[in-house]
Amino acid sequence: MNAMRYAGYVKLAKLWERSRDSAITYHRNYYADLVQSMPDATLADVYIDITGQKEIRNRKEMIRLLKDCRDRKVDCILTQTKAYLAANSREFCYLFRYLSDMPNRIDVVTEDEQYHINTIHNSDNQKEALLEMANSYIQFHPDDYIKWKQNIDNAIMAL
Repeated sequence: MNAMRYAGYVKLAKLWERSRDSAITYHRNYYADLVQSMPDATLADVYIDITGQKEIRNRKEMIRLLKDCRDRKVDCILTQTKAYLAANSREFCYLFRYLSDMPNRIDVVTEDEQYHINTIHNSDNQKEALLEMANSYIQFHPDDYIKWKQNIDNAIMAL
């Protein structure tokens, strides 16, 4: 069996720019230690956006992460909170659908206490429920999702 390839993702506010080096070192070490403690796991990379940009298309490291997911370099995204992934429900639904449409399975695991996501363990069919939520949202805004997806694909192509 191949080792599962994990990616750590962090989105920090622009004010962290002053402590950029220490923030990057801390988060790289955090995910390296976390993945090292997991059986049959490797760390693909750690993606850290330090930005005031909320939209995914404007976050360079998130775009690089999505490209690596699409290029089959990542099997699971680890993040401390779902808020790092998306600033609002709209983008979360769009992102979850985007990840679900990839030819390879991409899982998501967060450390949120209240809104913990773990699509690997998938208790209570969490992955399917999140996809159903995303699809229901997109059903009411299909053109918006298509435009969002095109923006993401264009950003990936620009890398």
